[in-house]
Amino acid sequence: MGKPQPKSSTLGRRKFIVATAVAGGGLMLGFRLPVVAQIDVENGDGIKPSGSVFEDIEFNAWIRVSTDDSVTILVSQSEMGQGVFTSLPMLVAEELGADWEIIKVEQAPASRAYVNSLIEREFLGAPITETPDGRLASIWAAIAGSLATRLGKQFTGGSASIRFWAQPLREAGAAVREMLVAAAATQWQVSPAECEVDKGIVYHPSTDRSLGFGAVARAASKLAVPKHPVLKNPDEFTMLGKPVPRLDIPMKVDGSAEFGIDVMLSGMLYAAPRTSPVFGGEVKSYSSNSVMGLPGVTAVLPVPHGVVVVADSTWRAQKASQALEIEFNNGENSNASSGSILANLLAAETNEDGVVDHANGDVEAAFAESSQVIEAEYSVPYLAHACMEPINCTASVSSMSCEVWIPTQAQHQVQIAAAEAAGVSEDDVTVNTTFLGGGFGRRGETDMVTQAVLASRAVGRPVKITWSREEDTRNDFYRPMAYGRLRAALDSNGNVTGWRHRIASPSILKRRASFATFSGHDITSVEGAANLPYQIPNQLIEYVMTETPVPVGFWRSVGSSQNAFITESFVDELAHAALQDPYTYRRELLVGKPRFQKVLDLAAEKAGWGTDMPAGWGRGIAIHKCFGSIAAQVAEVQISATGDIRVRRVICAIDCGQVINPDTVIAQMEGGIIYGLTAALFGEINIENGRATNGNFDTYKMLRMADCPVIETYFLEGGLPLGGVGEPGTPPIAPAVTNAIYAATGKRVRELPIRNHDLSF
Repeated sequence: MGKPQPKSSTLGRRKFIVATAVAGGGLMLGFRLPVVAQIDVENGDGIKPSGSVFEDIEFNAWIRVSTDDSVTILVSQSEMGQGVFTSLPMLVAEELGADWEIIKVEQAPASRAYVNSLIEREFLGAPITETPDGRLASIWAAIAGSLATRLGKQFTGGSASIRFWAQPLREAGAAVREMLVAAAATQWQVSPAECEVDKGIVYHPSTDRSLGFGAVARAASKLAVPKHPVLKNPDEFTMLGKPVPRLDIPMKVDGSAEFGIDVMLSGMLYAAPRTSPVFGGEVKSYSSNSVMGLPGVTAVLPVPHGVVVVADSTWRAQKASQALEIEFNNGENSNASSGSILANLLAAETNEDGVVDHANGDVEAAFAESSQVIEAEYSVPYLAHACMEPINCTASVSSMSCEVWIPTQAQHQVQIAAAEAAGVSEDDVTVNTTFLGGGFGRRGETDMVTQAVLASRAVGRPVKITWSREEDTRNDFYRPMAYGRLRAALDSNGNVTGWRHRIASPSILKRRASFATFSGHDITSVEGAANLPYQIPNQLIEYVMTETPVPVGFWRSVGSSQNAFITESFVDELAHAALQDPYTYRRELLVGKPRFQKVLDLAAEKAGWGTDMPAGWGRGIAIHKCFGSIAAQVAEVQISATGDIRVRRVICAIDCGQVINPDTVIAQMEGGIIYGLTAALFGEINIENGRATNGNFDTYKMLRMADCPVIETYFLEGGLPLGGVGEPGTPPIAPAVTNAIYAATGKRVRELPIRNHDLSF
C-alpha cells in the first residue's frame, strides 16, 4: 500500500500540560497525559464539514501526534540564534522516525519538567542519565542527580542545550516510536519486531500494510511507556549529522517570527526606564510634572534604582524619560574609575592571599632549578553584551495572576521575579518565551521583568518596557574586568617545568549563586586557567576574589573568554622565548592529549601554517577547551606601517563530538569568532565617576560586515562526547589575533582591546 497523504490543517496554540517528571539521577519518561484537542478543519469553501476533526494527542512533554499524521515537537530551550529550534527537534524526529516535512515546532511553556541541570550536574559530578556500575555509584547518582535537579532551572546557556537534552530527547522519540509500532502491530495482530517505521509511517513489509502515525496515535497513547527504548546506532541515522535547513530562518526572513520587541496586546501601554547612572545609586527625588504634560505620557513610577515613564508609544516614553527632572543619590561608588578598579585588582593580586584552584608538583622548586624565568601581566576590561534586540519585556498583571512575554534565557528566574513584583505565587505566573535577538548571558537577568511587572500592576493594563541602547549599555551586568600575573620556568631546552598564574577579578557567582563561592572560590573565574591541557609537571593556579562596584554577569564563554586570551598568549611568549615555533611548541606540550593534538594539527594544516606571508602579515594560533569542546584557531592579520589592523582570515577546527547539524556548528563558530573578535579589537566599557561612559555603538563599536575576515570551519568528529558549540568559538580568537600581531610586528599585546595599542612599525 502507498503512504497515506497527510491532510492540511491549522493547529491553534493552547495551554500545554506538562507530562514528564525529572527525578533522581536521570530523566524519566514515565508520565504522560494523552490529552486530546479537537480541532475543526475547514474545507475549501470555508464550511466546516460535520464530524471532521483532527485529534492532537500528547505522549510526553515534548511530543504530540495529530490524527492528520503531523507531529508537534516542543522545544524547552530558548532560540536566540543558536539553532535549537531545529537541532533539538532533529533529535526527536530521528528516533521517532517522523516525516520532517510535516514536523511542527513550538516553544515549550515554563515548567519544572524542562529543567536543564547540566551545569549543576557537572559541578556535583552527577551523570545526566544514571548508569550505575555498583551500589555506591547508584546511590551517589541518585543523590547528586536529585540535588542537581532541585538546583537546576529552565535555562539556556553554557552550551548546555544539546549536551543535556540529546539523550532524553532521543529516548522520548524512541519511546513514542515503539508505542506507535506496538499499537499498529496489535491492530494487525503481528509482532512489533516485524514492523518498520519511516517518515511517519508504520509498515509491515511482509503483508504490504502501512498506517500513518495519526491512525494509531490514540491507541498508542494508552500503552505503557517503554522503560528502556532502543536507540538507533549512528550508522542508522538518516538526519543527524546532515545539514538540515533551520526551521526558524524562513520566519525570520519574512518577518513572521515574534521577538519580544514585536509583542502587541490589546490596550497595551509602553514604558522606558531612567536608571541611576552611578552603579548602586538610588533615586533621591523626581518631578512627574516635568513630563506629565507631554503628549501620550500617562504615568511616572518608581522601580529599583530608578523610575519608568509610561506612555502610549515607546518613542514617547523614551523621550519623556530623557526629559524627566530627576535627582539621584549616587552613593559610595561615584569616584570609581576603570583605572582605580584595575589598580585595586593589581593590589589584591599582589597583597592578598588567594585560594588554590589547581596545584600539582613543586612550583617553587621548578623556578629555583630553571634556566630561564618568564613573567608577564595581562588584563582585560569590562565588556557589555550588546544584544542587537533591545532589552524588553511585556507584562499583564491582575490581582490573581501575571503573564509575561519576554525574550529570556531563564524562564524560572522570570517566574520568580514576576511573582515577587506582582504579589502573586510563582504558579500564577505564565511565561511566554519569544525569539531572542541575541542573548550571550544578558537575557538570563530579570531586571527588565521587575520593571515591566511593576508598571503593569500600577496602571492596570499590559505594559511593554523597551530600553534604549544607552540604558542597556550603561546598565548591563558586564563581563568582569580581570588581571593576571604569570610566571613560567623553562629548562635549558625551552621546556616548561613550572607554571604559576594568579588571577584577580570580581566574582559572577557571588551574586548569582553565592553557595558556589565557598572559601573564596569561583569556578567561572578560573575556567580556562585551572584546567590547562598542557603537560606541565609543576603548576599553581590561584584566585583572588575582588570586590568592585560594577555589576558583573555571564558573558559568552564566561571565564574562558579572558583566560584563554591570557594563557594562550603567554604560551606564545614561552615558545618565542624558547626560540621554537608556536604550533610545534604547543604540540609538544600536548603529548599524551591526542584529541587536542588532532584539533591543533587540523587548524594548522588548513591554515597552511609555516608558509611564507607578505611583509606586515602574521599568523597566530591558539587552542582551548571549554563547555565540552576543543577549538583551535589560526588568525591571519595584516598590519600597515601606520598600525592599522585587518584580520583577513580565520581557520577554526573544532572537536564537539558527534555533530547534530553541521550548518549550525559552522554558524556558531562564525558567530562566536565575530563576537570575540569584536571584543578583542574594540571591546571596552570605560568607567568614570562610578558610571559607564559608553552609550551607543559610536562609543561601543561593533565589527562591521566589511571588516569581517574570511572564516573557515572544520570538524574533527568522534573524539569527544557531545560538546557545546555556542560558547567554544569565542575564547581562541583573541589570542590567535594577538599572537599574529606579534608575528607581524614583534609587539606583544597584553591588555585588551587591541585598538588601544600602537602597532605601527
